[in-house]
Amino acid sequence: MCPPVRPPLWVWVAPILLASAVHADDASAKKHALAAAKVEAVDKAVKAEMEKQELVGVAVGIIQDGKVVYLQGYGLADREKKTPVTTQSVFNWASNSKPLAAVLAMQLVEKKQLDLDADVRGYVPEFPDKKVKVTTRHLLDHQSGIPHYSNGKVVPVERKYTVRDPFADPVAALDKFADSPLLFTPGEKTSYSTYAYILLSAVVQKAGKAPFAEQIDTRIVKPLKLTSFEYDTPKGKPTWVIGYEKKDGKVSAVKDVAHDWKHGGGAFKSDVGDFSRWAVALLNRELMSESTEKAMWEPQPTTDGKPSTYGLGVAVETGDKLKVSHSGKQEETTTRLVIYPKQKSGVVVMCNCGYGDVGKISTAIFAALAEK
Repeated sequence: MCPPVRPPLWVWVAPILLASAVHADDASAKKHALAAAKVEAVDKAVKAEMEKQELVGVAVGIIQDGKVVYLQGYGLADREKKTPVTTQSVFNWASNSKPLAAVLAMQLVEKKQLDLDADVRGYVPEFPDKKVKVTTRHLLDHQSGIPHYSNGKVVPVERKYTVRDPFADPVAALDKFADSPLLFTPGEKTSYSTYAYILLSAVVQKAGKAPFAEQIDTRIVKPLKLTSFEYDTPKGKPTWVIGYEKKDGKVSAVKDVAHDWKHGGGAFKSDVGDFSRWAVALLNRELMSESTEKAMWEPQPTTDGKPSTYGLGVAVETGDKLKVSHSGKQEETTTRLVIYPKQKSGVVVMCNCGYGDVGKISTAIFAALAEK
C-alpha cells in the first residue's frame, strides 16, 4: 500500500486565532459571567492545586446552564520566556481528541453510512484480518483487544514510503500497529487503546467518503466556529504552550513532539475557549440527536454482560447525576473534560505539564463552585 499524497493544508489545520481578535467564548464568558465570589473561590482553588503539584501553566473553562461563564489562564505558557497563559494559549487535547472522533463516527451512524456492529474490515480492508470480528463499537468502547502503547506486543508494518509525511492519512497510520496481535477476543473485556482510535479514524474516513480531517472541518470546526482548533503538526506556533516534565523532582521543558499521526486518538489542540465550546456543544446536543446522545452516554457491557464505565467515546458514571468525562495525557500536556448533561454544567482543564493531575483541579473547581 502506498499512502496517498497529503491533502492541502486547509484540510488539516484550522486557522489559528489572531492575537488582536476577540475569541467568541471570551465574549460569551463576559456576557454570562460567573459571580465575583465564585471567581475568587475558583482562582484560589486552582492556584492552590497548581502550587501543590508544581504545575507551570493551566487554563480552565466553566460552563453553567449550557453557557461558558468563565475562562481563565494561570501560570506560564513558556517558563523560560516568562510568557503567561492566556485564554488564547493553545494546548494539546491529547486523548480528549477521542470523544471528537466518536461524535464523527456517530454522526455517520445517524446518516446510515456506518454500522456500529459490522466488521471494520468492511470499511477498512487495509486492516489485517485478525480471524475474529472487530467492530466499530469495539473501537469506541475500548473492547477491541487492540493494544495500547505498552500493555501488549505492538508490531508495526514494515514498509517503504514515497511521501514525506505518510501518516497524515489515518489509513497509512495503521502501519504503526496493524500487525499487532489482539490482547483478547473483542468484547471480552475493556482495555483502553489509542491505536483503536486511529483505526476508528480510518473507518470514519472510509465510511464518510472524505478525508478524516475534512470531516472534522465541515462537521465540527465550522458549525461550532472554532477559531484555534488544529492538528498537532511538527511545526510549532507562537501561541502553542511549551510542555514540561518532572524528573527526580526537577521540572524542565520537554522536546516538542508532533502527535498528528494519532488522528482521533490524540492529534488535536486548541485554546481553552474552543475546548470549552466543544464541551458546550456536547451539553447542548448541537452535533447529534437525542437518541445518539443516549447511546453514547450508555455504559457498554462486555459480551458476558459485565458492566463497564465506558460509553461510546467517553467515560460514564450513572446514578443520581449522570457524569460524562474524558482525560488526556501526553508528554507535554494533561487535559480534563467533565460535563453533567442533566444539569447543563461542566468544567474543562488544560495543563502544559505531562505530570499534572488535572482531575484534582476539576474536582477543586466543582468544590469551589459548590461553596456557599
